Amino acid sequence: MQIDFHHATTYVAARLAGFEPEDAQIVAYAAQYVDDATSSGTVHFDNKAMYARISTAHRMIDKRNAETLANHLVWVPFHFLPGNGGLPAGENPDGRFIEKIICTPDSPIARDMVRQTIVEKDKPYGLHRLGVAMHVYADTWAHQGFAGLLHPVNEVEKAEELGNSGGFKKKLSSVLNNFLDDAIPPLGHGRALVFPDMPFLKWRYRNYHGAEIVRDNTDLFCEAANALCMAMQRFIAGDADADVPGLGDRDRQTIEDLFRTTTKEDGDKRHDAWLKAIKSGKFSFGPEIVEYAGKGKGSWKEAALGTNFDLPVHAYREEFLTSNWKRFHDAVLAHRFHVIHDLLPSYGICAA
Repeated sequence: MQIDFHHATTYVAARLAGFEPEDAQIVAYAAQYVDDATSSGTVHFDNKAMYARISTAHRMIDKRNAETLANHLVWVPFHFLPGNGGLPAGENPDGRFIEKIICTPDSPIARDMVRQTIVEKDKPYGLHRLGVAMHVYADTWAHQGFAGLLHPVNEVEKAEELGNSGGFKKKLSSVLNNFLDDAIPPLGHGRALVFPDMPFLKWRYRNYHGAEIVRDNTDLFCEAANALCMAMQRFIAGDADADVPGLGDRDRQTIEDLFRTTTKEDGDKRHDAWLKAIKSGKFSFGPEIVEYAGKGKGSWKEAALGTNFDLPVHAYREEFLTSNWKRFHDAVLAHRFHVIHDLLPSYGICAA
């Protein structure tokens, strides 16, 4: 998934779940920032204070993608949550251990991840952690069938668009199948390029078992949007088992229509279309202005550290401790620790 879903759709789902606009903005920003927080290391301040942050994403062309530990600590907990074959703790899917690592939509592991986010909702970074969890949860639909490590399990053959699902360029299939197959490492859905991320696309491919997989991304993304809304309704209720309604029929149809008819390949252009739909009052919560700046002017990072990010030492301000940027990084540390050290081991998975 790209910024149109992780930011705009998440914002819509948060508002429809019952969050006020300011809190929905935090959740949606954090959800998208998981894709944009590619830097790690220690921030030094002029009063000798320090803050260590981790990255939650690597660009696809990044030497760290060839490092096994880096993959386990980034792609596994934040983008390709292992699914254990959709089975509960104590049970194992057929086949080798790698089958436990493959991402599975709405798996018991994913639900347990959301549950822990609700249990710890009162932390200062509770909303930010919810946004992180919503990114990971949504990706279990888009990234299903792939794993967040270098492995033949991520092989893709004969990927192609089905019908005219939105004007997606068929030449991309040709490039993928004829030229790039051996050039792209089998990490995540790298060998499927952006096929899993296009909300309007119907497509098929053959997986590493040789089985034909057919996907309607719109149906999958609608399921994800409804699941996010329900998860956030439970977060507001403070009850991970609450009986909640999810999306209303009218809003769900509006979401589906936007997925199907917004057919630009560029995620930023689809994001713009979503922001215009929100501003024009397409949804039942009425017209609202929503913005996102992942870096530079207006970003969380600028608000926390100032305009010059490259300084070796930053001026310390007391408000840094309560900044959205710090709370986001606090949240991703808490999320990663729980997933790697508590959640996955309870399913018999040792990831790092």
